[in-house]
Amino acid sequence: MTVPTQRPHSDEAPGFGPYGIDHLLSDARGELDRVDPRTAAELQRNGALLIDIRPQSNRLTEGEIPGALTVERIVLEWRLDPSSPHRLDGLRVDQPVILVCNEGYASSLAAAQARELGLGRATDLIGGFRAWRAAGLPVIEGGHAAVG
Repeated sequence: MTVPTQRPHSDEAPGFGPYGIDHLLSDARGELDRVDPRTAAELQRNGALLIDIRPQSNRLTEGEIPGALTVERIVLEWRLDPSSPHRLDGLRVDQPVILVCNEGYASSLAAAQARELGLGRATDLIGGFRAWRAAGLPVIEGGHAAVG
């Protein structure tokens, strides 16, 4: 049996895996209909679920989007899996779900996974929370407890 060896890391190597993060991010975004902050706000008014996956320290410092659910990234897939006993209450597979991180990178990866779990209308916010705030959209004091 031959055991594959890991390539040595160098400045010239694109990454240790077969893809690298830029490739993973590009693949994830290729499956999404990403939305800008104003579109996200309109979708939220029309019933879309905004889910903030930022760490509590960011939410405390920068604030939160009114009406957004906070779900820690570490449990996100269990909360978004429609077949999981730990899914969010009221989660529907046909409901638009918009994931929000700081700047729109982690949320792209999370939204792609949400689609793989069966949430076909999952996407993310271009530019993340910081773009929302820069667009002058409502922000409230942060630090609310995440969904358990």
